[in-house]
Amino acid sequence: MSALKTSALRLIKPFAYRDYALLASALVLSTFAAGMWAVAMVYQVRQLGGGPIQLSAVATASAAGLLCFVLLGGIMADRHSCRRIVMLVEALSLAAMGITAVLAMAGALELWHLMLAGFCGGAGSAFFYPAYSALLPKMLPAEQLLAANGLEGTARPVVHTALGPMAAGFVVAGLSPAHAIVGICVIHLAALLMLRRIPNRQAYNAPGPVDGQGQPGMFRQLREGIGYTVRTRWLLWTLLFSVISVFTFIGPFEVLLPFIVSGNLHGDAKLFSFALAFFGLGSAIGSLLVASAKFPRRYLSLMTACWCLGTLPLALVGYVDAAWMLFAILLAFGITDAVGMVIWGTLLQRRVPGHLLGRISSLDFFVSLALMPLSMAAAGPLTQVLSLQAIFVIAGLASPLFGIIAWWAGKFARDEIAHPLSDPVPAELDGERS
Repeated sequence: MSALKTSALRLIKPFAYRDYALLASALVLSTFAAGMWAVAMVYQVRQLGGGPIQLSAVATASAAGLLCFVLLGGIMADRHSCRRIVMLVEALSLAAMGITAVLAMAGALELWHLMLAGFCGGAGSAFFYPAYSALLPKMLPAEQLLAANGLEGTARPVVHTALGPMAAGFVVAGLSPAHAIVGICVIHLAALLMLRRIPNRQAYNAPGPVDGQGQPGMFRQLREGIGYTVRTRWLLWTLLFSVISVFTFIGPFEVLLPFIVSGNLHGDAKLFSFALAFFGLGSAIGSLLVASAKFPRRYLSLMTACWCLGTLPLALVGYVDAAWMLFAILLAFGITDAVGMVIWGTLLQRRVPGHLLGRISSLDFFVSLALMPLSMAAAGPLTQVLSLQAIFVIAGLASPLFGIIAWWAGKFARDEIAHPLSDPVPAELDGERS
């Protein structure tokens, strides 16, 4: 019982800091609004007479906004006040959704309006998350970052994947998609009011120029971030591992999994949604587990092992003949993926120098997303030359194989021993070049 109580206290301890409690509340509200938009947008497109092509256009606009601005978002987080950035992003989201809601209620909404709103939402995420990642270490002691990242990892599947879409679904069914967009505006307004209550502390601003020199140019700052990544062995090899892993499994997971549900299990959209729900449940469980624990001593090895072992069951997806088998695979995948992600986010905040954290976070975001569209585009044509079983076997085995290479080439075992994180370490003092 005492161990359970200790774990629970570790989970809620970050909320003792008022600024973090406000920031976390705003993040949950913003994530809830994004979950509502995912459903409201679909039914608004359908109300306009659109189909899969039009829906894809709106989704592509959102992804384009994210990819176009994610590197700039990291640079801005290292140049300006992170508090001001998250406030401006929330204000932009409120304005974009407000205009969309007015047009929808007036019956004047067109497809390009939805595409523009989606683009603004993607661009906002590109600025929000690097600033949020850079702001956390300025608000919380180092030993509480794991719990904070774990709570974020829990909120994302629960709020974005379940509660937000559910709320929008009820509003759309009872009223209309336009009313759901109005609800999204109200949520963004509440998030903005939360952020405005965070004091404008000097610690939340970017460090000023050194020795009276002017602010370095943005391209110079981008080169500095890339240079740090290339010189820091554990960071470089983790990002390379992430690129290969995302490329090999995201396409089959996003594009081909529905065909496994319909072909192998003779299921419909309801069964597919249950399968995704088990993945989301696993993500929430994994995030809570790691958030309630101490930061692991062998953090690089554990993170790599989770990502390797987590994708391994995907090799069996093509051979499942019962729904419970698919649910078990996706539950395990969600748990291990979330554990690795929470450790990774905390690791960046603990070991990357504070003045580089925004850029490194955005580089991580960028390389993880850069090959995602290519993977999803290649998944369909690949079925013309390989069976679904073979594709999922490749998706399941590629990450473990390359993960072993990354663990060895990045010298993770030696590095984590040389740089223990069991005790608080100021990020600015840990600019090692391994």
